[in-house]
Amino acid sequence: MESATETERKYDVPADFELPPLTGVGGVSRTSDAETHDLDATYFDTEDLRLARHRQTLRRRTGGSDAGWHLKTPGDGASRTEHRLPLDAGTDEVPGPLQAEVRAIVRDRALRPVARLRTRRLETPLCDDDGHTLALVAQDTVTAETDAGRQRWHELEVELVDGGKKVLSAVERALLAAGATPAGGPSKLARALGDRLPAPAKGGDGRPEPVLAYARAQRDAIEAYDPGVRRGEAEAVHKMRVATRRLRSTLRTFKAWFPPQTAKPVTDELKWLADLLGEVRDAQVQSHKLLATVDREGSEFTAVAQRIRDHLADAETRGRAALTEALDGERYLRLLDVLDALVDAPAGSGDDPRRRVRKALKKADGLLDQAHADGVDAELHDARKAYKRARYAVEVLAPGAGKTGAKLVDKLTDLQDVLGAHQDSVVARELLRELADAARSAGEDGFPYGVLHARQERVGDDTLAQLPTAEAASRRRKLRRWLG
Repeated sequence: MESATETERKYDVPADFELPPLTGVGGVSRTSDAETHDLDATYFDTEDLRLARHRQTLRRRTGGSDAGWHLKTPGDGASRTEHRLPLDAGTDEVPGPLQAEVRAIVRDRALRPVARLRTRRLETPLCDDDGHTLALVAQDTVTAETDAGRQRWHELEVELVDGGKKVLSAVERALLAAGATPAGGPSKLARALGDRLPAPAKGGDGRPEPVLAYARAQRDAIEAYDPGVRRGEAEAVHKMRVATRRLRSTLRTFKAWFPPQTAKPVTDELKWLADLLGEVRDAQVQSHKLLATVDREGSEFTAVAQRIRDHLADAETRGRAALTEALDGERYLRLLDVLDALVDAPAGSGDDPRRRVRKALKKADGLLDQAHADGVDAELHDARKAYKRARYAVEVLAPGAGKTGAKLVDKLTDLQDVLGAHQDSVVARELLRELADAARSAGEDGFPYGVLHARQERVGDDTLAQLPTAEAASRRRKLRRWLG
């Protein structure tokens, strides 16, 4: 499957619209001969238009230079990402790779044709002095057929090819002066569906907006990173895990804002999902850190490096298999359904959210004080988890606190990173002991593992030496004053 980023702007035009001269506009030196294309696209969605509601379009199109299956997903600004498969990847049924891309949105709902759009397109390339195509201007006459009937309209698109956004802006000024107007909708499909596609829901349902907005953002992130996780992208695994943890933490810290009969089971299910993601992510992190250390050692560590590599690669493979099976399973899809209902549920009877944040910070401070007193690694790990939860709670309210709120998040992140580096060294030492036992059982020398174990002890000591500074910075009164 190919992916590409497209940047375009759309305009509504009258039937008698004439393209103005664009030579000399935005670096355009000449226009090439226009070509006419007849495009025939069938759009697929669920009965309740779940893709369209998420600003995604899935179509099978014939005609033109890019005939095939296309899935368009939101990008930055005027840009969108288009995933493409050839026509022979599917006939009347959406190809499996594209179904996987939208699984978190459509879940187990059937994808079916919801609209057919036939377009007569007159496409004019805009070129520079060297003959490079800066942009394509497409004048479209569209005939749309849906269950509600037939529509016909005229519109114009300008899509960047080798040009920059300044080209778009310059061409836009010329088009507006000639009688074009910015498109009234985001896509041809949205226009064809008309009233079947409701306007996006707005806030104001009584729940404290920061809590609601944060919870919804994490739900959206889980859905957004789902395709990348299915493709095996390490960064997607990491970010989906973080979103899962953030949402679980929010439901626990601000539990009075959510229906308890729904929120408690969901927190358990989110832990299940986070653990599955963690099996993959933890193996990746340990592999990167341990192998970076081993690779700096001499040739006598070659066998050690291979044993570490094999062990963690096997752990990641097993974790990825379990995760893939779970993402295609009923349990995960039902979790996504319940999350939708939960974050859109009527408001609970929550008190001042700042009180909840103060409580989370106080608990984390207390756990770290106790860990200092006892000197136990497990207690430091508990403090780390508590600070992570407190940081997520601060993130909920930080946007309303300006620079001070953002700085407190940064300092809590720094503290969490120090505690996290220490915990990574603890986990690495446990793994090295396990691998050393296996090596000795196989008749191999266990000494190199002891050397690496000592290195990780040093890492743990070095990170603890950074702890007082990071801790003091996170507890500065002026950073927490806005919480009351």
